[in-house]
Amino acid sequence: MKKEINTLSLDTLCAALAEVAGIEKPEKANDACSAIVEYAGEVFGGEKADRVFMYNPDAVAEWIYEKYPDLFTEMTQRTDLAVSYAAVMPSVTPVCFGTMYTGAQPEVHGIVAYEKPVITIDTIFDSLIRAGKKPVIIAEADSSLSKIFLEREMEYYFYPTIEEVNAKAAEAIISDKYDFIVVYNGNYDSIMHKWGPEHVNSLSELRCNVESYAMFDALIRTHWKNHNSFVGFAMDHGAHEIDGGCGSHGLYMAEDINIRHFYKAYKAEK
Repeated sequence: MKKEINTLSLDTLCAALAEVAGIEKPEKANDACSAIVEYAGEVFGGEKADRVFMYNPDAVAEWIYEKYPDLFTEMTQRTDLAVSYAAVMPSVTPVCFGTMYTGAQPEVHGIVAYEKPVITIDTIFDSLIRAGKKPVIIAEADSSLSKIFLEREMEYYFYPTIEEVNAKAAEAIISDKYDFIVVYNGNYDSIMHKWGPEHVNSLSELRCNVESYAMFDALIRTHWKNHNSFVGFAMDHGAHEIDGGCGSHGLYMAEDINIRHFYKAYKAEK
């Protein structure tokens, strides 16, 4: 049976993150995902998060989670809230991350194809900076997240390998000096394009994503105990298999559009 497209747009995430962090939403952001706002409000007792950590693996489709839930156990055991979104079109990395962190549709934030220009409209990073908070992006060099949010008065760290990215992310958590951390891992997407979404090589990289998230969560529990912290496992789009056993994405189909994010809020220990 053909799967329906999810109804909740990815453009609702940005305003929700802004509300959770107690800052104004970006100028063009659409309305907030109420499930996130309500969940965080309950955990924090009406307070706001002073630490947000967004882990962004690439191309992890909702159907992959539904077919292989056991691969995700280390992550799902560490999260409380799951939200199913519809990615935006075309369902490719710079377009979707542009929407994730502006809250705007592609025709508004300006990336409408697989291109990596610097977004010039208001983003959540601009909102954080205006509020006196300190954001950081840690990503693979030459990835979309290493390019489309540049030219802001914030810190960026880009590395050639996933191992270096994740080591820096761990260091950033331990240092406890950033208010909003974005970490991008593109390893599953890279292997999936060559071997297909379900190949053992691809699923092995997916396991690495799950284990990385679990490691970050463990560090957050230890080093951010004095903070209201909000943590997300948040991909950009899904994927499907094409001829030759390779993987692809970018189409308006459930396999590419439907994604499921997972979140956890930790109330500060007094």
